[in-house]
Amino acid sequence: MTTPLGWATSLGNQAVQLDIGSGWQVRSWRPEDRVSLAKYANNRKIWINLRDAFPHPYTSADAFDWIRQCSRNKPPTQFAIASAAEAVGAIGFLLQNDIYRRSAEIGYWLGEPFWGQGITTRAVCAVTEYAFANFDLMRLFATVFAWNPASARVLEKSGYSLEGRMRKSATKDGQVIDQLLYAKVLED
Repeated sequence: MTTPLGWATSLGNQAVQLDIGSGWQVRSWRPEDRVSLAKYANNRKIWINLRDAFPHPYTSADAFDWIRQCSRNKPPTQFAIASAAEAVGAIGFLLQNDIYRRSAEIGYWLGEPFWGQGITTRAVCAVTEYAFANFDLMRLFATVFAWNPASARVLEKSGYSLEGRMRKSATKDGQVIDQLLYAKVLED
């Protein structure tokens, strides 16, 4: 299957590759990504902005488990952000169910050496388009800890709108914090 932007995708054999420019891509996880995944994910600056289910420290065993879990998702919804040489981050979406079945929550992180280059914004744009083109979705949303303005800016540059501030809605690293709710609706 080819998406409107000409990305190579194949939901039939479950391989996905979305070229996002400048040699970067969003693609399916591969077993050989384990080393680079553990290398970049094992960073407190990344962990502090993610849910507690994201391990810290992040080990090679955690990377192996994540890649194995992602390989079972059919169709795929979790991907590596990668250069030609290695995976340097992750992006994906969680399909909701019941009355929320036409919504999905998007999430992402990028290895610290690659921050500030626009890679995450391009990845969010690509995965948003992929999700709307390949799944029966009307809405993608994300929550961002209030102390993470860089992630909020990624969403804004990707066409997501701030829907609200959820006061004292999360506890991370012993601190009660606000979260910002962003969404992109198909008609947007």
